[in-house]
Amino acid sequence: TLAINTPHPRNSALHHLTQQLLKNYHKEVRPVRDWTEATTVYLDIYFCAVLDVDAQNQKLKTSLWYREVWDDEFLSWNSSLYDDIIEISLPLSAIWAPDIIINEFVDSERAPDLPYVYVNSSGTIKNSRPIHVVSACSLETYAFPFDIQNCSLTFNSILHTVEDVDLAFLRSKDDIKHDKKAFLNYSEWELLSVDSLYSILHSSAGDFAQIQFNVVIRRRPLVYIVNLLIPSIFLMLVDLGSFYLPPTCRARIVFKTSVLVSYTIFKVNMADEMPRTTVSTPLIGVFFTVCMALLILSLSESILLVRFLHNVHCSGKKWPILCFRGNIDIDWPGMDPRTQLAGVTDSPISQEYQAQSGTLNEICSQLQPISNYFRTWDREDQQEVKQLALLERLDRLLFYSYLVVLGLYTVTLCSLWMLWSSS
Repeated sequence: TLAINTPHPRNSALHHLTQQLLKNYHKEVRPVRDWTEATTVYLDIYFCAVLDVDAQNQKLKTSLWYREVWDDEFLSWNSSLYDDIIEISLPLSAIWAPDIIINEFVDSERAPDLPYVYVNSSGTIKNSRPIHVVSACSLETYAFPFDIQNCSLTFNSILHTVEDVDLAFLRSKDDIKHDKKAFLNYSEWELLSVDSLYSILHSSAGDFAQIQFNVVIRRRPLVYIVNLLIPSIFLMLVDLGSFYLPPTCRARIVFKTSVLVSYTIFKVNMADEMPRTTVSTPLIGVFFTVCMALLILSLSESILLVRFLHNVHCSGKKWPILCFRGNIDIDWPGMDPRTQLAGVTDSPISQEYQAQSGTLNEICSQLQPISNYFRTWDREDQQEVKQLALLERLDRLLFYSYLVVLGLYTVTLCSLWMLWSSS
C-alpha cells in the first residue's frame, strides 16, 4: 500500500534513460552508423598558469583547462519521453572516447580524475578536465631576463587517421588567441597570446589531423632588474673608477683585488638566479665574463708595473766612486800641453809641461769608464721610460675597452627592454 501511494520518483526517469542508453552500447566501436563518415572532435584549451620553466632540461610545465566535444550517434534520445531530460552525465569509461594525445608530453599528466562527461539529447558529448602538462619546449634564454618563450602543444589522434577522426576548433582562432581570463596574472610569466593552427600530418602510417597551439609567454623582469642588472652596472662603474688611480700605485692592486672578489661573489649569487641551459648562454653572463676578463688584465698590468718599478729601485745602481791616482792638485796654466810640447823639450819648463800632460792623460783614462757608465745608465733609463709609457698606453687601452663594453652592455639591455615592452 505504501509503494502504491508513494509518488513516482522523478529520478527514476534518469535511471531508466541511463539504462536504456548503455544497454546495447559498445564502447569499443567508433559511434557512427556509416563507417565511412569521420567523427569530428572539437578541441579547446584555456591556459591557467605557467607552473615551471626548466631551461636546463628544456621543459615547460603549464596548467590548463582542456575541452573535447564530439557527437555520438548512439547516445541520443527523445527528451519528451524522459521527463524532458535534455542532458545527463555518464561515466567516461562506459562510452567511446577519442584517443587524443599531446605530442610534446615528456611526463605523466597530474590532474584530478574526473570520471564523468556530459551528454545531451542530441548525442553531443562534452568532456572537460584540468590537466598539468609537462611538455618539451625549445627555451631560449639569451635575452634573459627580457626573454620571450614560444612553446607549442600539438593535439592529434594516436591511432585514427583523418578519415576516421578529424579535429576542429570549438572556438574561433581569434577568441583563443586573445582569451586571458583564466590565466593567473600574479606569476612570474605573462601570457601574451595563444596562436592555433590546423594541419594534416603525413606519415607512412597515414594522414593524421592535428591542431597546434603556440603559447607565447614572457618573463616579468622587474625582480631581476633590481637584484641583478642594477647591481652589476654599479659594480662595473666601481671597477671603471679604479682606472683613475695611478697605474704605479700599489693601492690600486688592493682596490682591484677587492673588486675582483666582489665580482666572484656576485657571479656565484647570479648563477643561482639565471636559468642554466646548455643551448645558449644569457647575454648578461657573457658581458659579466668579459668585464671580469678586463679586470684581470688590468690587475695583471698593475702588478707587472709595480714589479717593474720595484726591480728598478732595487737593481743596485750606485754612483761610481771617483778615485784618481797621482797628484791632481797641481796648478797649471790653461795652455794646451800639446802646444807646449811643440817648444823646446830640453828646458826645465818643458819637462814640467810633459809631467802635467801625463797627469791629464791619466785623468782622462780614469774618467772614460765613468762616462761610459753614465751613458749606459742613461740608455737604460730611456728604455725604462719607454716601457712605462707602453704600460700606460696599455692601461689606457683597457680603460677605453671597458668603456665600450659597459656602453654596449647598457645599450643592449635598454634595447632588449624596449623589445620586451613592445611585444
